[in-house]
Amino acid sequence: MSQTSKLELLQKKHQALQDQIRREKLRLAKDERKKDTRRKILVGATILNEAENDSDLASRLHKLLNSQLTRADDRALFDLALLAEEPDQKEANAG
Repeated sequence: MSQTSKLELLQKKHQALQDQIRREKLRLAKDERKKDTRRKILVGATILNEAENDSDLASRLHKLLNSQLTRADDRALFDLALLAEEPDQKEANAG
């Protein structure tokens, strides 16, 4: 085997390993996003369940959501009033 073909073979193996590493990193990131989403769902379900029986918690949760949620579709999920648009947002939407 010539030096050139040996180098080419090693470069191909190197590229294959880099591709494998990239795929594994993507898989791990995807798995972590799934776990994070599942944690959020479970926390949310637990808090909503508790808020049904605890009016103080329900009130605090409503205030927290009202102060944190800004997107109209998110606010609608919790029957929160829409926020007034900022003047520059109105201009951007009009243009």
